[in-house]
Amino acid sequence: MGNSLDVLVVESRGPGSGKGTQCEKIVAKYGFTHLSTGDLLRNEVQSGSERGKQLTAIMELVLNLLTEAIINTVTTAKGYLIDGYPRELAQGLAFEEKVAECSVILNFDVTPEVMTARLLHRAKTSGRADDNEETIKKRLQTFQTHSKPVIDHFQSKCLTVSSHWTAVQVYDGEFTLVSCT
Repeated sequence: MGNSLDVLVVESRGPGSGKGTQCEKIVAKYGFTHLSTGDLLRNEVQSGSERGKQLTAIMELVLNLLTEAIINTVTTAKGYLIDGYPRELAQGLAFEEKVAECSVILNFDVTPEVMTARLLHRAKTSGRADDNEETIKKRLQTFQTHSKPVIDHFQSKCLTVSSHWTAVQVYDGEFTLVSCT
């Protein structure tokens, strides 16, 4: 893999910050290929494949899944919008070393209270086992411990987006600043 890919990485201040919603809007506007690491992992586990069984025990194959997804779409993708990766600094460093340097890291800044409210609202229809108050608190703590160092290290590539408003307000107000063409 060369370093000539247009890679836009989406990071956030935590679960429920609106990154998935904003990714949908960016894809619609710029035609990027959206790679959600959470979706890649869940789909592989649900497939019942041998790799899915391995992922159940250990989730360190994410970089390989991303690389494969990029390779499979490299001739048709206008760029890549990677949702939910890296979760830790070592993953971000490995991605840039083995795949490509990221162009921009979108950092959705939102308070833990707003994230919790959004996730509890999503729980009404999502069917996701991790959309409950106890798990949400653990996810927010994990985010703070593991993901904040990613933002700190890649600060020069970060575009921080205040994500306290509605999805349309955030998208219309902030993403006009990002030139992806």
